[in-house]
Amino acid sequence: MEKTKLAGPLSVPRHVAIIMDGNNRWARKRLLPGVAGHKAGVDAVRAVIEVCAEAKVEVLTLFAFSSENWQRPAEEVGALMELFFTALRRETRRLNDNAISLRIIGDRSRFHPELQAAMREAELSTAGNDRFVLQIAANYGGQWDIAQAAQRLAREVQAGHLQPEDITPELLQTCLATGDLPLPDLCIRTGGEHRISNFLLWQLAYAELYFSDLFWPDFKHDAMRAALADFASRQRRFGKTSEQVEAGARA
Repeated sequence: MEKTKLAGPLSVPRHVAIIMDGNNRWARKRLLPGVAGHKAGVDAVRAVIEVCAEAKVEVLTLFAFSSENWQRPAEEVGALMELFFTALRRETRRLNDNAISLRIIGDRSRFHPELQAAMREAELSTAGNDRFVLQIAANYGGQWDIAQAAQRLAREVQAGHLQPEDITPELLQTCLATGDLPLPDLCIRTGGEHRISNFLLWQLAYAELYFSDLFWPDFKHDAMRAALADFASRQRRFGKTSEQVEAGARA
């Protein structure tokens, strides 16, 4: 298959966010247990990281486990936790070899202490890497993120360090889990569903949305390159007219 060529560097998103959907359906189609789909999805993660790094994307955020996923069958949740723990141990060296920094966002309090320790260890081990940021959203929800940011600001007001009228969208944004990173330019969802499922609700306000019918384990190098090429073909207006955007580009 001929590979899709990427546009120039000005057309590359700084931050790509992905909802990795379709692992269970991929497995069912092959008469396999659901966890087999999640294991197969690890190869897709590697492929997408490679393409993003080659395209010079700065940040990749992957929705690995939502705050709603605890409602899934206990055996599936247990298998996911074991896979997450194993992947952290196994992939940290690969991340260091490629100068990739790992960050994990979400409420860690529900995770087993051993898994929490593995998260901290992986983050610390890769903290000095500066080629690329891989951000994993685990026990994450966009509503939780906005609520915890509001709580932080409320404590500042309560302590007398801040006045209510000082709270602006810009200030609240700095208190989000992703507050020190660029906002996502592109959000991809695999698996054929057309919704964002409580993922980065604030941060995706002006992101370009891209939906793929491929199940996540099948979303490999060419599929990721196609998504980046589609992004490069779009005109991002941020409330302006096309004429204003084009005039600004010529200036």
